[in-house]
Amino acid sequence: MARRLPRKDVVIVGLGWTGSILANELTDAGLEVAAIERGPWRAAATDYPPNWAQDELRYRIRHELFLQPAQTTFTFRNKMSQTGLPIRNWGAFMPPNGVGGGGVHWNAETWRFLPTDFVLRTHLTQRYGARFLPADMTIQDWGVTYAELEPHYDRFEYLCGTCGQAGNLQGQILEGGNPFEGPRSRAYPNPPQPQPFSHTLFAQAARTLGYRPFPQPSGNLSREYRNPLGVRQGPCSYCGFCEWFGCGNYSKASPQTTILPVLVRKANFVARDRCEVTRINLDPSGRRATGVTFVDTSGQEWEQPADLVLVCAYTIFNVQLLMLSNIGQRYDPVANRGVIGRNFTHQTISDVVSFFDPKKFIFNPFIASGAIGMCIDEFNGDNFDHGPHGFVGGGYMGQVQTNGRPIETTPVPPGTPKWGAKWKQAVKENYLSATKPGTGVHGSMYSYRDVYLDLDPTYKDRFGRPLVRITMDFHDNELKQNRFLTDRFAEIFQAMGARQMDKQYRRAPYDIGDYQTTHLCGGAIMGTDPKTSALNRYLQSWDVPNLFVIGASAFPQNAGYNPTGTVAALAYWSAEAIRTRYLKSPGPLVHA
Repeated sequence: MARRLPRKDVVIVGLGWTGSILANELTDAGLEVAAIERGPWRAAATDYPPNWAQDELRYRIRHELFLQPAQTTFTFRNKMSQTGLPIRNWGAFMPPNGVGGGGVHWNAETWRFLPTDFVLRTHLTQRYGARFLPADMTIQDWGVTYAELEPHYDRFEYLCGTCGQAGNLQGQILEGGNPFEGPRSRAYPNPPQPQPFSHTLFAQAARTLGYRPFPQPSGNLSREYRNPLGVRQGPCSYCGFCEWFGCGNYSKASPQTTILPVLVRKANFVARDRCEVTRINLDPSGRRATGVTFVDTSGQEWEQPADLVLVCAYTIFNVQLLMLSNIGQRYDPVANRGVIGRNFTHQTISDVVSFFDPKKFIFNPFIASGAIGMCIDEFNGDNFDHGPHGFVGGGYMGQVQTNGRPIETTPVPPGTPKWGAKWKQAVKENYLSATKPGTGVHGSMYSYRDVYLDLDPTYKDRFGRPLVRITMDFHDNELKQNRFLTDRFAEIFQAMGARQMDKQYRRAPYDIGDYQTTHLCGGAIMGTDPKTSALNRYLQSWDVPNLFVIGASAFPQNAGYNPTGTVAALAYWSAEAIRTRYLKSPGPLVHA
């Protein structure tokens, strides 16, 4: 039997970026807030001290920062006609686990989506006509615009101390920045990180081809910084241990290094770690959330009553919690009805591993940070004419080599034996003069009728709840996009002087064992019509007005950028709506 805790004004499920932002905003408004996190408490100073945190085996190979499939997993299939089977080892993505969520292990690539990304269906239809889009593509407008989110992008960048060069400052295009970005109200809080040799050569080659390269926006700090909350961060030491790792140097933006030091000192905030929320509780009408039920490590079940419930977990878990709590109509791909599980997406990632003359080129790839690199945006979103190419979507591309860690950094030319003396010699000859595989082509993945989430009919978790089933495969549109972008990417390396290249295209079927990114999106999307969206433009549930669902699960489709900047901007956008509108008059902020 569940034990009942004292009522709170707000209960938050998950304490990553979005949970931390919402908790800080609402405690500032005077509310009593409780956050419940499945994983352990993680602190920068004690969990990731620089004298031992750079452990590639522990964090990159054995995945210590991530949820283990033995705790919970998902089932996967490519087609609706197939039987989903449990994922036993994470491959295509890595579900985060613990306080800070994905903000602990991320590379800190801090992008803003393009203005057209938020009105995607309207924009593409107006430019190319409705018939240009694949018949089974289900992309839609977000219900919010770039202009509305711009102040909230700005807040997150100044919270993190983001480093970069503005390309569009209040409508003025600036040299050295991204000329395709939406207008920003002010410059980045910090200058870009100094670029290593290979990144600099890439930018030079890109310019010779007519492109306008710019430094990747980075949450790895180029200098000491104190953010608006008064939290201090240090400059990056370029150790090359960012993605998959925590940063004890306080130089990578994360909840631990930007916001949690302030939040945990507040008397009206409490956090419970190692506790898993199993359902959102509803009143008899099913139209009001009364709190959540969770289980601690001893197996004890607890009820946390609250007036406002904010679901801020990882994408799939947000969707799973809605399904298991019977909130919203589940998506039916055959009838094309329902909203929970609809418009699920990932990314379309590829790379070009390039090999240079080791007598002329020494790149020293181990001198790196998580978000360091020179990029181009000419082929992102709808920045180019798609008409002659027969696809929509795109992505940024760049030389963003983030590490030279010894276990995984073994680039060898095609045709090299897989093991033995010749393989070892090839690794030795090419380690310093090759560009290693990473996410050089970071492409969008648009939504389709037959790519979705539901509950598996066979497999269950340790609580007896159905596992989430992923049905996903690449469509021709994304494969055409990826081949086009990868070929353009290779042309830049050829201009750099590469003597050999290995184009690593993204291919069908979607491979659940091949890592791309952890950027899963959709499944509980925002919009303007409750028939095609689970949430309104403020990320408030259409069905349960005192429930807000925050995170990449709200994206109607995935753009060509990393999602964290947009996830955080939406968190601030939703927090502002709660503070200035909902608390004054609790109820639906948008009437269907």
